[in-house]
Amino acid sequence: MRKTVLERFQRCFPGPRDGASLLARLRRNRAGNVLAMMAIALIPLLFIAGSAVDTARLYLVKNRLQQACDAGALAGRRFMVSTSATTLDATATTQANAFFSNNFKLGLFGTTSVSFTPSKTSENQVAGIATARVPMTLTGMMGFGDQALTVTCEARYDVADTDIMFVLDTTGSMACLSSETSGCNQGVNPYVRPDVAGAPGYGGTPGYYTVEKTGSKLSGLRQAVLSFYDTLAAAVDPTTHLRYGFVTYTSTVNAGYAVTALNPGYLVDSWTYNSRRIVDTNNGKATTNTITSTAEATCNAKAGRSPAAGYGSDGTATVTTVTWSSNSNGTCTVKSQPVKRTWSYEPVRYDTSQFKLGVAVSDPSKIDGSTSKWQGCIEERKTDAVSSFNYSSLPADLDPDRVPIDDDTRWRPMWPDVVYYRGNKSSATNWGNSANPPGDSTSTNALTQYTALALADTMSKGYVSCGKPVQRLAVMTKAEVNSYITASDFVPQGGTYHDTGMIWGTRLLSPTGLFAGDTAAWPGRNPPKRYIVFMTDGDMAPNMCLYGMYGIENYDHRVTSASYQSDCSNSSQLDNHNARFLAACAAAKARNISIFVVGFGQTLTSQLTQCASPGQAFYAADNTSLTAAFQTIAKRVALLRISR
Repeated sequence: MRKTVLERFQRCFPGPRDGASLLARLRRNRAGNVLAMMAIALIPLLFIAGSAVDTARLYLVKNRLQQACDAGALAGRRFMVSTSATTLDATATTQANAFFSNNFKLGLFGTTSVSFTPSKTSENQVAGIATARVPMTLTGMMGFGDQALTVTCEARYDVADTDIMFVLDTTGSMACLSSETSGCNQGVNPYVRPDVAGAPGYGGTPGYYTVEKTGSKLSGLRQAVLSFYDTLAAAVDPTTHLRYGFVTYTSTVNAGYAVTALNPGYLVDSWTYNSRRIVDTNNGKATTNTITSTAEATCNAKAGRSPAAGYGSDGTATVTTVTWSSNSNGTCTVKSQPVKRTWSYEPVRYDTSQFKLGVAVSDPSKIDGSTSKWQGCIEERKTDAVSSFNYSSLPADLDPDRVPIDDDTRWRPMWPDVVYYRGNKSSATNWGNSANPPGDSTSTNALTQYTALALADTMSKGYVSCGKPVQRLAVMTKAEVNSYITASDFVPQGGTYHDTGMIWGTRLLSPTGLFAGDTAAWPGRNPPKRYIVFMTDGDMAPNMCLYGMYGIENYDHRVTSASYQSDCSNSSQLDNHNARFLAACAAAKARNISIFVVGFGQTLTSQLTQCASPGQAFYAADNTSLTAAFQTIAKRVALLRISR
């Protein structure tokens, strides 16, 4: 039977009597529940996932932004040109922005509106502020907008208490331009040494220097030292202590007055020099006269000399000797021998007890009443003539801490006024001539026999030199540093002996040696960092005929065992001086002294590279690059770091 519409409606929508069974069925039927629950949970899950992704992006961006800010601040501080201006100079600003941009590219991780602003602090450091906007991804769908990130940074030089010893080559080639590799043939001029505190005999003594060219290497060195001072001064804070010292070296070092300031007994009271002394030489045939019947006392009274002392105006004298015998009631034989004054050129020992104090003393090698004053340069202590050393047992000259106790371990004052060449002889005699009866050579050849080392020609050719007195470690203002390197005796002269400079640089800076008080820790502070800045413009160039820190090698053989060399050259001498240089470098490093070496227009030899502490050897081609090298060294000393 066909159902009516009413029946069908009632079947689909039962009345109240059927509602309980419908709800029960719905409760029991769980089909589709998971889908409903997923739909409900999707919103918080999406928020959590989006937050994780975007938070990680924000962390990465901020990290990278901080690194770029740090890089920019470091670059700005490193390239800072002006420390006197109140704002960051253009060079530093440009470099800071360049380093920031290289480390954080616009658009990285979708960033927008990236900026970096470097600035100069009141303490001469470089600060920076970097910002960037980071768009949100998944959380952006929920209405979160772009996030702004800001980081700050600051770079500073961190300087501990520091002692700097400059060991500087001031030899004749420093008068030339850096482009002139084979010399420049400049003239030589005399000068009078200025008074120097603590060096009583130095002022007023004569010296010679090579005339500098405009733009000379020595002028570049002066600028480099001042730039070093400025760079380091800009990095210190008020609590930092800096001390500076200077050693200028040639074939010797002017360190004598620094030694006598400690103890005059550290220098010998007498020393043997290659000098000359007067001897009598027969001047014609002797005459003999015999007197009989004379008493012995009467005979003896006839002996003597005329003139009674020395010689007459013509340089001659008569020496009378007698012989008495008892024969024939007493016989007296009288012999009269004409003699002339003759110089015997040979090693002679002289009293140096007053000379070493800077007192004007009579020149014992002259007869014209000349006086002599010590300029302060020294001959070294006893050494070994070898080409290698046991660094744990060094001879006295290479041991920076050895206390002088005898003449082997004491220094000897250089005395060029009394030193003479004598050629290939253990001794030689010379009476002179009518034009020059004292016997001094007037030759313009510096190596001529009988030539005095103090002769102008010898000094001007560098066979003897004595540079500016060393500056012991001290707190120095820029004006004081400038005064030292621009003084009238900070001039080019002499030949290149690297060992002489390094020996004294190490000795003056050693924390356990004679000058330990100069480099001691400040009260309540840690020991200072210690550095040697060694600069040279030439190879080691020893000469057998030169009078320097080891005497005249042709005669004294302190560094080599070689015989006399007429051409003044010997390969073993170079090897042995190089060995001394390396031993002095090793002694410095053993005392925790860092060594920077700068070759100025000079290829770094294996010895120079080996001397430098690791990574601290530099080559400078010209004056500009020398200043740059000194600035780099100062920055390394200062330890550039991120402080905030």
